[in-house]
Amino acid sequence: MSEVPALATFQPLYQQIKTLLMQSLESGEWKPGEMIPAETELALRFKVSQGTVRKAIDELSAENLLIRRQGKGTFVASHQEPRSAFRFLRLTDDHGAAIVYQSQFLECRRLRAPADVAKWLELKTGDAAIMIRRLLLIGGSPVVLDEIWLPGTLFRGLTAEKLADYKGPMYGLFESEYGTRMIRADERIKAVAADEEAARWLKVNPGTPLLSVERVSFTYQDKPVEVRKGRYLTTQWHYHNELG
Repeated sequence: MSEVPALATFQPLYQQIKTLLMQSLESGEWKPGEMIPAETELALRFKVSQGTVRKAIDELSAENLLIRRQGKGTFVASHQEPRSAFRFLRLTDDHGAAIVYQSQFLECRRLRAPADVAKWLELKTGDAAIMIRRLLLIGGSPVVLDEIWLPGTLFRGLTAEKLADYKGPMYGLFESEYGTRMIRADERIKAVAADEEAARWLKVNPGTPLLSVERVSFTYQDKPVEVRKGRYLTTQWHYHNELG
């Protein structure tokens, strides 16, 4: 039977339970899509009240790490769920509706990490990295050109063929095949002019206004595991985010 560690007594009790639940998620005790034990069982395990467990689970649910399902229980969130796709892809149409998109992978290569990518991924310059380039299309028209970088040690064996053959979101593949779950991301956004390469893939004229979105995605313990540099054509689309 687990107990709350004495070293963490400076934290509110529910935060200590939240930390223990996070450790179980990180260790894979409960895998994505699986149901976690009931609040009563967890309360016995940690020797705390059910209300304390509930408050910890409420916070993890608010952070999209757990999902409550009425009448069924609480489950580990998974990138396989339809709603997860729109957590990290924030494009909507001009009326605010979520969109359906298709992926077209252009290349997937194992390279030495350039200096800026190595810094973001906390690698050494020249360490092995996987570089993916893809287009996102809406109704057959290209809308996003992505350059994605991943740590080579975590994603051994990832190929363009594996990406193209996988039926589901890319983060779902990372989760199921490589045991890496993206749980949060930091983004930087600015307006840029399309260079010749972006213009060619997005089928616009060079100099066309685009939205540059640079993202670093993190797994548990705030470990960076993805760098994404995107060029977004927003002529008919909005980049939508909710604050607060």
